[in-house]
Amino acid sequence: MRTSLAAALLCAPLAILAQQQYPALPSETPARLTRPADEFDYVKRDVMIPMRDGVKLHTVIIVPKGARRAPILLTRTPYNATDLTSHAPSAHLGPILQGYDNAVDVIVEGGYIRVVQDIRGKYGSEGDYVMNRPLRGPLNPTPVDHATDTYDTIDWLVKNIRETNGKVGILGISYDGFLPLMALVNPHPALKVSVPMNPMVDGWMGDDWFHNGAFRQQMMPYIYEQEGTRANDGDARWFTLHHDDYDTYMQAGTAGELGRRRGLDQMGFWQKLIEHPGYDTFWREQAVDTLLAALPLQVPVMLVHSLWDQEDIYGAPAVYKAIEPKDTAHDKVFLVLGPWHHGQEIGDGSTLGALKFGSDTALYFRQAILRPFLDHYLKDEAPAMDVAPVTAYETGTNTWRRLSAWPAGCASGCAIKSTPLYLGAGLKATFDAAASAASPYEEYVSDPAKPVPYRVRPNQPAGGAYWARWLVDDQREASGRPDVLAFSSDVLETPVKISGQPIVNLIASTSGTDADWVVKVIDVYPDEVAGQPEMGGYQLMVSADIFRGRYREGFADAKPIAANTPLPYRFALPNANHAFLPGHRMMVQIQSSWFPLYDRNPQTFVRNIFFARPEDFRKATQRVYHAAGQASCIELPVVVQQ
Repeated sequence: MRTSLAAALLCAPLAILAQQQYPALPSETPARLTRPADEFDYVKRDVMIPMRDGVKLHTVIIVPKGARRAPILLTRTPYNATDLTSHAPSAHLGPILQGYDNAVDVIVEGGYIRVVQDIRGKYGSEGDYVMNRPLRGPLNPTPVDHATDTYDTIDWLVKNIRETNGKVGILGISYDGFLPLMALVNPHPALKVSVPMNPMVDGWMGDDWFHNGAFRQQMMPYIYEQEGTRANDGDARWFTLHHDDYDTYMQAGTAGELGRRRGLDQMGFWQKLIEHPGYDTFWREQAVDTLLAALPLQVPVMLVHSLWDQEDIYGAPAVYKAIEPKDTAHDKVFLVLGPWHHGQEIGDGSTLGALKFGSDTALYFRQAILRPFLDHYLKDEAPAMDVAPVTAYETGTNTWRRLSAWPAGCASGCAIKSTPLYLGAGLKATFDAAASAASPYEEYVSDPAKPVPYRVRPNQPAGGAYWARWLVDDQREASGRPDVLAFSSDVLETPVKISGQPIVNLIASTSGTDADWVVKVIDVYPDEVAGQPEMGGYQLMVSADIFRGRYREGFADAKPIAANTPLPYRFALPNANHAFLPGHRMMVQIQSSWFPLYDRNPQTFVRNIFFARPEDFRKATQRVYHAAGQASCIELPVVVQQ
């Protein structure tokens, strides 16, 4: 009896049957897919560029179709070059770059060749990743750093991209803004311009990791995810246990303990952070403003700063202050200050939180300032530009100001006068010297068990639109707390304009042996605002920061504070360019915690707050003095007519 095909299928081993009766199917996937190029208005090339130590860095090159003698705009990034050049599955250049570049008004219309590169150790690039890799030297014994990698990259680009005119500009935001500053160290001859936007400059003094010694603990998820994997697409995902970040950080007790629980001890940079809580040589030798101050100024630089930068509010003005004196010909250092959050200059700049500016300030920056600047230095014909040395947005009046330097206050006919705003008796803020009062101070009790939230709860993790707006939050909630002093002026009859950095001069005491001082300069809106009722009584932070008292005598060495002793605390607040208008009031708020953005001060001196014990956290009575000879004040950089 003949065996049927059906029986054979049931009985024969399938693999043997397939070999005997059916040929293997050919693969339907091509070894390399080549897409038709006719309908694309660009050519994209993925290359691996060799560095001097043999490591190759993944680089995406996008050339506009038909480009001839086009300049190159380079961005180096730890955030995935492929993603940053693939915003849409489009045959058009604008959509694929839209987002980080806002390409329509700068890249596409400018005819630039766009190059984005993964820095070493991230995504497609070889090598080891080091957070903000220091320059070669005591902190980096290897033969390479971001300066050498940029030099080697530019050298390869101008020799291997046939469509270029050999001129390169480098630009970027945040970490990507730190890298254009590194490019200024022994720059390649083809580097013609650098545009650091919201750059990371000094992680201890006032950018990402600390502010005047207080640790920005809500940056811990960034450290965890950035250092956890090469591509941030593995298991390194910070997880939450609470809807409210306030609860997450309170439950852990200290940032050091939370780091231990989450496995941050495995991360090299975290170990460096907790080992260096003070401003020692580890931080000082990485301070980019100090490094650049010691080097010749060879390349034109446009520093872009956001007046409400929630991440890197220190960096750009610090670099400007360091390198502007070297610009003796007044043609190499430019500064832009806009009414933005961190990186908002590449997005919509019409509003920020509740603030409305009446125009798209970011679009104006890109079209009227950035594009002419780049074209002038990178195009063969070097078109003329009309860009002021400093372009500063004046908040309050919502006006762009063209200035010769920063701070200058106005184009001509005015000056900056340091003017004390005294913190007086009865919680009055006044430009008049303090008068005698029944009590020489105002006081509050700071309780580490109930720290002052940095914004209305529930607090969400740092990042995204929620995080971007916190510096313009209404401060009314804080002003009503018993552990916050709120000194308020009378209603203004004439405008008061400030331009520059307010300087805090506190005479204060604590019943503990350590303390934090948070100082906020605030514009209080009229009780009612026509056309925008939600702004009635709004308390807008114009400039604010925190100072860890243990560093009162010097940032390098922490020292206990003498308890119950009035002592001076002097520190600078971030730059402001603001007009307090008639009908408004000026306010100064003082508190001793800003949680959970900053870690809690135990208010008992311990050597390293990362390792403070629960019993170290104690209530303290804080006093701010206003008696004659002990007058606390904020020195405001007031603009006066000459």
